[in-house]
Amino acid sequence: MWLNPEEVALKNALKLWVTERSNDFFLLQRRRGRGEPAGKISGLLVGALDTVLDSNARVTPFRILLQIPGSQISWIIASGAAMEEVNKHWDWLAHNLLHSLSVFENKEDVANPIRGLIAEESRGRQAAQEDDPEKFREALLKFERHFGLPSSEKLVTFYSCCTWKGRVPRQGLLYLSINHLAFYSFLLGKEVKFVVPWAEVIRLERVSGGFMTEAIRVSTRQRQRDFSMFLNLDEAFGVVGQLADIALRRLLDSEGLELDRVLQQPARITKRVLEEQALREYVLALFRLPRGERLHEVASCAVWTPHARCHTAGTLYTTDNYLGFSSREEGQCILLIPLSEVRITCALPNPVIVSVRSKKAFQLIELQERDDLVESLDCRLRSLHLKQSAFRGSRRTNRTLFLRLSYNRCTVILAVTLANYSRTKPHLCFVQNMEAEKEKMWEDHFAEFGRGVHMFRTDKVQRLIAAGIPESLRGELWMTFSDALSDLDSHPGYYAGLVQTSMGQSSLTTDEIERDLHRSLPDHPAFQNPTGIAALRRVLTAYAHRNPKIGYCQSMNILASVLLLYAKEEAAFWLLVAVCERMLPDYFNRRVIGAQVDQSVFEQLIAERLPDLADHFPDLSTLSSVSLSWFLTIFVSVLPFHSAVCVVDWFFFHGIKAIFQLALAVLEANAASLCARMDDGQALMVLFSQPSANGSSSNNTADHAAAGQANITQLIIDAYERFGDLTVRKIERLRCRHRIQVLQAHEDTTKENALRVVTPDVSISAENLADIYDLFKTEHFISLYWGDISAVAAAEAASWRRGVSYLERQYRLDLPQFKSLYGLLAPWPAGGCQRHSDTLAHRTFTLLDSDRHNLFKKKKPFFLFIASDTLYCGELSDKVKLLYRLHLPPGESSSCLDRNVEIQGRLSDIAFLIAASLLRANRLACENQADIQKMSTLSRQREFIQFSKTLCGLFHGDPEENELFQAIAKVTSLVLQIGEATTRSAGPPDQGAAGPSDSEWTISLAQILASVLTEQTLVNFLEKASDLTSRIAAAKEKQYQQRAPLLALQHAHS
Repeated sequence: MWLNPEEVALKNALKLWVTERSNDFFLLQRRRGRGEPAGKISGLLVGALDTVLDSNARVTPFRILLQIPGSQISWIIASGAAMEEVNKHWDWLAHNLLHSLSVFENKEDVANPIRGLIAEESRGRQAAQEDDPEKFREALLKFERHFGLPSSEKLVTFYSCCTWKGRVPRQGLLYLSINHLAFYSFLLGKEVKFVVPWAEVIRLERVSGGFMTEAIRVSTRQRQRDFSMFLNLDEAFGVVGQLADIALRRLLDSEGLELDRVLQQPARITKRVLEEQALREYVLALFRLPRGERLHEVASCAVWTPHARCHTAGTLYTTDNYLGFSSREEGQCILLIPLSEVRITCALPNPVIVSVRSKKAFQLIELQERDDLVESLDCRLRSLHLKQSAFRGSRRTNRTLFLRLSYNRCTVILAVTLANYSRTKPHLCFVQNMEAEKEKMWEDHFAEFGRGVHMFRTDKVQRLIAAGIPESLRGELWMTFSDALSDLDSHPGYYAGLVQTSMGQSSLTTDEIERDLHRSLPDHPAFQNPTGIAALRRVLTAYAHRNPKIGYCQSMNILASVLLLYAKEEAAFWLLVAVCERMLPDYFNRRVIGAQVDQSVFEQLIAERLPDLADHFPDLSTLSSVSLSWFLTIFVSVLPFHSAVCVVDWFFFHGIKAIFQLALAVLEANAASLCARMDDGQALMVLFSQPSANGSSSNNTADHAAAGQANITQLIIDAYERFGDLTVRKIERLRCRHRIQVLQAHEDTTKENALRVVTPDVSISAENLADIYDLFKTEHFISLYWGDISAVAAAEAASWRRGVSYLERQYRLDLPQFKSLYGLLAPWPAGGCQRHSDTLAHRTFTLLDSDRHNLFKKKKPFFLFIASDTLYCGELSDKVKLLYRLHLPPGESSSCLDRNVEIQGRLSDIAFLIAASLLRANRLACENQADIQKMSTLSRQREFIQFSKTLCGLFHGDPEENELFQAIAKVTSLVLQIGEATTRSAGPPDQGAAGPSDSEWTISLAQILASVLTEQTLVNFLEKASDLTSRIAAAKEKQYQQRAPLLALQHAHS
């Protein structure tokens, strides 16, 4: 396939590529080891390297390079999995481009037409991928013509629909691109068009009523827009939600949120990619697979289920490392087979037989595209086995024997402690009888449904889990249901290595872990001795070392404590990995965004499933503030221990939907008590006390223990029967929509905090400061949308590849973007002359870019000229001082900045805070004569001439331009006389010098200021107040127009 040209520094790096065909401008290369006779050492080595590499890092075996004669840099312009595919591209280049390229005199100009042709070919290829290529191409041309967006603004899909202006419908086309939602209608001579950036969307809803049928409501901070009369409303709503979610996760503070690599490259997003991504997210959530798994095949089939004596129809999903089967009715029958367990696949005339390591076989019939699927599966099996062999070989090192003995011995002690804890109970005989009965039921179930990861998961398993898992099998079944067992088997020695590496290290994370160790199940005897605490410390520290992006978060200690009681230490570690990285994704990061998203989802479920309770609590955040701990600790922190572990059993089998169901059941059971309370405080007391009442009693009697077990069992059964229709698919769709609200709420909070700090120190109104903040953020987003060749876009792409966090990469400004912001907001020049405005912007940029990176990054005060009062509210002396500073050499002017301010946080916050600090420093400088002298660095003649030119440029286009020019001439003449007088008073130059020194001609800030004050016309101009509000309003209209002709589109119909 054709690719956007990507630079390659070394054409034949590490001798991994073999050139098959070449000419003056192009190379066709083959990956070494592909298409070679078997047995060649080099081919085997490269083949093994490609196999062992992570699947996301593998490369296609064939590629075409564009080379410029005499240059050491080449560009990859096409790649393919088969030689035939790449040969077609090669023939097209030879017939259509080779002759044309030879006529270029400057060979460096060759790359530009190549990029243009590939873009046109990509457009045609994108249209060909749609269901109706010609219709899509026509829509693409209309989209580009109507809205004038840059060519890099890729159209994903479009829908015919109707929007409403009051009660008047406007039929037109809704265009969905990677960064914007756009609508165009032309009816009866009236044109309606507008553009809404995804970054401004704060809520998506499906609404109905009034004059409309069911509609999609898109809400921004300024207004709401409704779209109805879709041919397929479900599909349109899903695509709108996906695009908004992806854009916000990519643009806003998404630290800790996982985003697929395909979605990190907006140019590759198509409607088909979105459909595949939605299906992939569903499969990962349904089977609780690792986030890096890629979905390969989806096929309808039927699996022989021995317990039912029949074939069960459903869908087969294949990923990098798993085979998953789900019945047509979600949850009725689920089967998960790790490919590491598979030993052979046999394709008989009709069925496909999959044999696993435990000598068990699974029969698949009526499999769609059977032969292709079996061939692909066999290929992945061979690669996986080779990868496992290489991994195990690399692990054959001297392992620390005492370390393994240490944590295994600790596990034995923990198990003995738990057993002793049970024996102290007076109802020991009753518990033993109940445990023995459970064990027998589970052994019978294993004989019928299988044992291990590839157990058939049916309704019968749910009933057994609701009744309680025997303590002797709890650890094994947790490992089975979470598939942590596969991680344990495929990573021998991994945990021991982490423990050895992390032991003795000290950091902020380890300090937090130490503080919480003794708060983890403090009443349990297992954690009242050094042995249990040491095991917990090792598990938490090892996980923090494995995943520094998460490190350690509160509530992880409680989960790890429960896991250690029922699993060996290494197994408990892998269970913690499964919970934090697969079963509760995005929960344990810096701001627990995943948990907040689920609380927002929970609020909607309360409104839908418990409407009476929702009516009594207009603000459902009161309830979700309590339920947050239910989700973070899986009810362990609010239920008695023996009841809590039953909830954990249910969670490991059902995943997050079990917590949703149980939380709804708790609220429903206490709805009457909650509605009877007069205020929120009393309602909170009910919620804090009732989960324990629904759990088990604290009295140590057999009757109360049985009652407690019956209570939690009945609560779980009621939750499943009452809310069992809450499926994984619905939860994933709700998460997609509510993640938008959570991310935007974080943005609002950050903005409010920044403005609250700055407002007392500046004269600019809070409303104008908020608008300036929004303009700044929009400028950053525009650079990410269309800044293909800017330093910001290059830095952004590099940051994604290196995994740089959002805080380190957001809000970077290069010179073109800085000039754009300056031109939008600066009151000078008066007539808006672009040339003079760019000159001032360039000088300001140079002053602030002290490290000469040509890019403002974190902790750079690029917002000084806007945030301070100097330009709009400052005194005359402040404005002259700013102009004077802009004409000092950068090395000297940098000393004028306050370097003692240490501020951390978002760049926008830093800019505002530094601006406020500098404002106070400027005022003190004007009041303190000593500071004035320090500020008055002597200026050379050349710098003074530039200063004079800048003053003249300020008045360009002003109604009193002539009078101001005359005033400047008089001021300049006076300043020159002062400079000459200073030179004469300094005495004759040094005889040993080569010539007169320009630096001896000096002018100070005080002298310039005194000269300016002699001309009242000039004083009036500099003291004239500028209307910042109108300037901001004009900037909002022009900001998009400067990058693309979108005049008034965002504010249409506002």
